[in-house]
Amino acid sequence: MTPQERYKKLKLHLSEENPVLLDVIKRYEILDKVAHSNGFLDPEDTYTAHISWWPLISILGTFSSGKSTFINQYLGKKVQSTGNQAVDDKFTVICYGGDEEVTTLPGLALDADPRFPFYNISEEVEKVDRGEGSRVNLYLQLKSVRTDSIKGKILIDSPGFDADSQRDAILRITSHIIDMSDLVLIFFDARHPEPGAMRDTLEHLVGAAISHRDANKILYILNQIDTTAKEDNLEDVIGSWQRALSQKGLVAGNFFAIYSEEAMVPIDDEAQAARLKRKRDEDLDAITARMDKVGIERAYRITKALEDFAKELKDEKLPKLDRALRKWARRVVVVDFVLFALLFAGLGLLQLQFGFIETVTSSPLSAALSGAVLVALLLFLHFKVRNFIGRRVFRKLEAGDKDLASAFRHNTRWYRPLIRSRMQGWIKRAQRDLEDVISESKKAIQRLNDQFVSPSGSRPDE
Repeated sequence: MTPQERYKKLKLHLSEENPVLLDVIKRYEILDKVAHSNGFLDPEDTYTAHISWWPLISILGTFSSGKSTFINQYLGKKVQSTGNQAVDDKFTVICYGGDEEVTTLPGLALDADPRFPFYNISEEVEKVDRGEGSRVNLYLQLKSVRTDSIKGKILIDSPGFDADSQRDAILRITSHIIDMSDLVLIFFDARHPEPGAMRDTLEHLVGAAISHRDANKILYILNQIDTTAKEDNLEDVIGSWQRALSQKGLVAGNFFAIYSEEAMVPIDDEAQAARLKRKRDEDLDAITARMDKVGIERAYRITKALEDFAKELKDEKLPKLDRALRKWARRVVVVDFVLFALLFAGLGLLQLQFGFIETVTSSPLSAALSGAVLVALLLFLHFKVRNFIGRRVFRKLEAGDKDLASAFRHNTRWYRPLIRSRMQGWIKRAQRDLEDVISESKKAIQRLNDQFVSPSGSRPDE
């Protein structure tokens, strides 16, 4: 799908879902144009493919932590298999479909469809686990079902997480969905009250998530707390898990404790049962409220991503590209000067010893041919120098930032004049365009606010 086709589909979708974002998509087009013209994006790539345009909820967790039961209850249908052991070893993307029965499609359906968050994920898997990119069906599957609770959003269920046995491909996919999601629910099992035994899992699931720039979107859920009723040690279990999570930097407000009424163990003590139910209802209401409002968060996230992409280009990537091009140009000029000086010095010696210049310019024809050969030789040396120094700079840039390296290669092609690297105008123009994009993204945030708030006291639609 070309960027133009993607824009067309997005505009059709947004005109129905949230017209405010139609202005945002226009700014994405400007952002892409700047990135394409400077080589930061492949012509067939677009920044709109680097984020999810559909609200996305991811559910991660350890084996037998009750993820599948929670998902089935939220959807109101049995979509995922449940059990005390690992029942599914794939990431499952669940979305709204036209059939009452669950339809299951292979991972290829996700890898090849730009509407979903796993578009081209096989390439990412291949980077970290060679040979596994072609086996994407082993890692992903798509399920669709007709249920109102999933309308307008996408749900991702992860395989049960066992950090000691995870392959690099699983860890890469996990990081990918944490980045792409609007809301991440991480489940732990209250039946294993010693979090020290889960240290590796905490390191991978919590340690990686908490360092995310938007850590507030991650909720930590201690599930199956009904199993604590027999010893009446709910507070001890919760306290133990909270201490373990706080060591990773988790704020207390993101921690919840729930259980499933359908799968719960019988509780004889009515007061204890009421206490657990009260805790469960409060936390479950808070979780589902976040899930139901994920569409609002997605609109803000799309708009904020536009600003972030533009700022990164304006403040970081373009200045770095400018410095790299200037460094390259200086080196080319110095080496050109040395080589040309040596060449003309050699010609001077030949002239002194053999009268070389008079010989090769003895007639108008020979003079013209000699001049043409000299110019060709100078150009040959110049482009050899350009390419040699350019490759060295490119390899150094590629080790740190592949997008920057691609932009450098784009701007040092043979037909690009060397003097362009010494001109600030083209970067200034690009930065002005990006400043406009940033300004418009802030205005779009204000328009989104107008849909939900009214500081003056009037209704937002007045």
